[in-house]
This record gives sequence, C-alpha cells and structure tokens, in this order.
Amino acid sequence: MAIIHRTTMSPTKLELLTDWLPTRPWYVGTGREPELSRTGGFRLDDPEGEVGIEFLVATDGSGPAPVSYHVPLTYRGAPLEGAEHALVGTSEHGVLGRRWIYDGTHDPVLVAQLLALLQGRAEPQAQSRSNTPDPSVTVRFTGTPVETGVVAPTVTDGSHATRIAVEATGSRSPSSPTLRVTRLLEPGSAPADATGHVTAGWRSPDGGEHRGVFAALHGARS
Repeated sequence: MAIIHRTTMSPTKLELLTDWLPTRPWYVGTGREPELSRTGGFRLDDPEGEVGIEFLVATDGSGPAPVSYHVPLTYRGAPLEGAEHALVGTSEHGVLGRRWIYDGTHDPVLVAQLLALLQGRAEPQAQSRSNTPDPSVTVRFTGTPVETGVVAPTVTDGSHATRIAVEATGSRSPSSPTLRVTRLLEPGSAPADATGHVTAGWRSPDGGEHRGVFAALHGARS
C-alpha cells in the first residue's frame, strides 16, 4: 500500500493547481486568481508501487459562491512518455525528490485502477493516512467485468466532466467502456444509464458535508 510521507512539496499541489485549473474547459472563471483549499478526496494504490494515485477535491473560494473541483492526479518519479500535454507541473518532494504530476485522466495506471475500483478489485484508501481504507467511498457496479490492462485512454474534456474512452485488454463487453469523471462536483445520484459509479464526500468551506458521484462507467453492459 502507498505510504503517505509527512513532508513538504515545493511547489505544493494547490499552488500548481492555481495556475493549471484556469486552463481547463470545465473551470468556472471568477475573474480572479483561484483561492483553493483541499476539501476532500481519496487515494488508490498502484499494484506496482510506482505511481501515486489521488482523487483530490479542490474548492475555489474566489467567487461569490464556492466551487468544488474533482482533480484526479498521478505522481511519478520520471516523465510519462507521450503525456506532456497532461502535465500539471513538477514539484520537489521532501522524501522522494522530484515528482512529475499529471492530470490522472490521461494516465493509464490511474484509469486501470479506477476501473478496478468500480468492479471491486481495488479498495479506496484514505487521502492522508498510510495503509488505511476509506469506507466512506462507495461503489456500485452492475455491468460486465472489464479487464484493467488499459491501452492509451482517449480523453475528452467537456464543460462539467471528462470522458475517457477505454481500450481495455480482454474485455468481455460488446462495446468499449467509457468513464465519465465528474469535474464540477455537485450532490446527486448517478446517471440512469451508468453501469457503475463511485460516490464520495467533500466539505464546503463553511463545514458542510456533501456527497456526489466522482466517476461513472458506461457501456460495460451484461
């Protein structure tokens, strides 16, 4: 399982996201620089132990009402070949050294583990504690199992979500599955046509607790 180090990162994740978020099509502009706080999220383990995987919630308080964004991130000890367009930035980790931080929707390791989570083959982990499952993250799956050997996911950003067309090895589904990763978080239930979904919580700046769909799976039908 992933080890959470109590150390520094320079620049921090939120500092990197302050510059990166306004470049995304799903960012709600306020005319001001984002004022970000970390308000939720969870992690998954990479079976190979090489890639850090985090599903981070960053809430922007710069506008008239706070907006919470879901930002899947991966942390690597070397650049991911062919993913320069998905690089959020680099940071110096106090223990691990330089880390390359990517928009995880473009990283095959994160996509594979998200599929594994949706099908009960991965366990959500606490965001800030080592070796600690997070039972608050819930999963429902009713489709056909999809193998998690992901090949070059095709990613499309929309105004509220990112769609990932997955070419999965060994799939028994009649069509390629599509993941819909929520970017603008709102309380609510999964789409009616989803064959699986992940629900998790986050906090608002005033301390309110919310739950909503972080990711949904479409097209993996029995």
